[in-house]
Amino acid sequence: MEEIKMVKYRKQILVCSGAGCDSRHSEEILDNLKLELEALALENDIQVIKTGCFGLCGLGPVVKIMPDDIIYTKVTPEDAVEIISEHIVKGKKIERLVYKDPLTQKLVSASSEMASFKKQLRIVLRNCGIIDPESIGEAIARDAYLALGKVLKEMKPVDVIKLIQDSGLRGRGGAGFPTGLKWKLAFENKSDEKYVVCNADEGDPGAFMDRSVLEGDPHSVLEAMAICGYCIGSSRGLIYIRAEYPLAVARLITAIKQARDIGLLGNDIFGSGFNFDIEIKYGAGAFVCGEETALIHSMEGLRGEPTVKPPFPVESGFRGKPTNVNNVETFACISPIILKGASWFSSIGTEKSKGTKVFALAGKINNVGLIEVPMGTTLREVIFEIGGGIQYGKKFKAVQTGGPSGGCLTEKHLDTPIDFDNLVAAGSMMGSGGMIVMDEDDCMVSISKYYLDFTMDESCGKCSPCRIGNTRLHELLEHICKGNGTMADLDRLRNMSLVIKDTALCGLGQSSPNPVLSTLENFMDEYVAHVVDKKCPAGKCRDLMQYFIISDNCVGCTACARVCPVNAITGERKEPHLINPSICIKCGACIEKCKFDAIIIK
Repeated sequence: MEEIKMVKYRKQILVCSGAGCDSRHSEEILDNLKLELEALALENDIQVIKTGCFGLCGLGPVVKIMPDDIIYTKVTPEDAVEIISEHIVKGKKIERLVYKDPLTQKLVSASSEMASFKKQLRIVLRNCGIIDPESIGEAIARDAYLALGKVLKEMKPVDVIKLIQDSGLRGRGGAGFPTGLKWKLAFENKSDEKYVVCNADEGDPGAFMDRSVLEGDPHSVLEAMAICGYCIGSSRGLIYIRAEYPLAVARLITAIKQARDIGLLGNDIFGSGFNFDIEIKYGAGAFVCGEETALIHSMEGLRGEPTVKPPFPVESGFRGKPTNVNNVETFACISPIILKGASWFSSIGTEKSKGTKVFALAGKINNVGLIEVPMGTTLREVIFEIGGGIQYGKKFKAVQTGGPSGGCLTEKHLDTPIDFDNLVAAGSMMGSGGMIVMDEDDCMVSISKYYLDFTMDESCGKCSPCRIGNTRLHELLEHICKGNGTMADLDRLRNMSLVIKDTALCGLGQSSPNPVLSTLENFMDEYVAHVVDKKCPAGKCRDLMQYFIISDNCVGCTACARVCPVNAITGERKEPHLINPSICIKCGACIEKCKFDAIIIK
């Protein structure tokens, strides 16, 4: 059992130890800070805390000094000595490490003044970047397990379920099914045994929301699963997590052991007679196992394939028993709702989408990372204010929401309030919360092909529309990207996509054509350029590229010719050179070598 000490420190140094920062030596930074404090006999005055993700993933490792409210970014292990000697001892900010606004390049003196935080409201991420995720004492100091105690001592299962229903919480895993209603259905299906399952699979490219919650605040999920178990009449919880998340797994194992040691999991919790324990089930990284029936089959040791519903898992799930499946983010909302009330939660967000949503911002955006905003926040606010705008001053082109099965939205959608229904109406979806931003250099035909390539690989192959239909779609897109497409192919793309949506077995297949349909709707001019003009406007499709040398710029230095691997460039020294398009393999080596901007792509 962890010993809980009450010590008042003069300052605290918070070091992000989420997976991203951990991969960049944050553990070494942590150790170096502690060693330097010990060398100066300051370890009893200054506390160093390992935390979960701050959200500034593209700027890690991140170190925050409290109560100064200063954030240092891209910190290295070697910077630890300077942080202690200059900031802690002398009280001087280290300007080269201080966060800079990506648009103005001005130093931001306090994290509370950072645009990326101003419009956020952290409910799910309330403890991430604040507490040590491996300390149950710190979690309890931030009200962990208080809601569980309230539920077991003061409330009946039906009262808790009604509270969750009244809050308007919808599942954050993609479909947005009302959480309270799901719990009610699981409660009403009588059985000698029931199960609570946490879906922590999260296989979307560019999505890392659930992983970050488990790495930064695992007790929020354990507590909510126990509350759900009490409500539906279950004594067993299962967390299905991919083995590719070793840090999240390690912190879950630690958190479960700590909770057991002090009686917050196990038998007779809070002396109430309620028994509940949790075990971890590992997945092998199959995207389709994010679908609840495929997930359940995988946990049973069977092939991870979806089945036709009904029956739904709340009727017949794990081992044929009633099973309630929610994802990590959904569970992380439960305790605050119980402690603060349904009306508090329902006052946040939009009419049909209550509360907040966590997004993983990725792609061509300045502030790559994790954010949490009220439902109804616009895409423009997320991308240009919280996200800091497009990298290198490029022009915004599109944003894909909802992972590989989401649609690509354009500039005309930037003022769309983000919620479940608005995104679907715009031709995309909420999904689990991945948000990938694209700029003017991205080819939307290639983007569609990329996502189809992913869904083809991840299809379980059980149903023909997904297994064969997506393969045919991918073949058509490859044909178009090589300059061999026709206008008739564009009609085939649209018709085949609609058939797959209507006939595929599960959500993976039904939503897989979304990138194709949305790009056909919003970027038809790019498709036409590929099939009619045989050109890629973004210059990304290699088969449609052609390299040219601008004779007025070429000084005949021969640098390009010397690096060309196929001898496609000819010309005399100090004379303009030429590129033979029939030989050129479009590797780009010549452009990299040329110092005179003499080579262009058309």
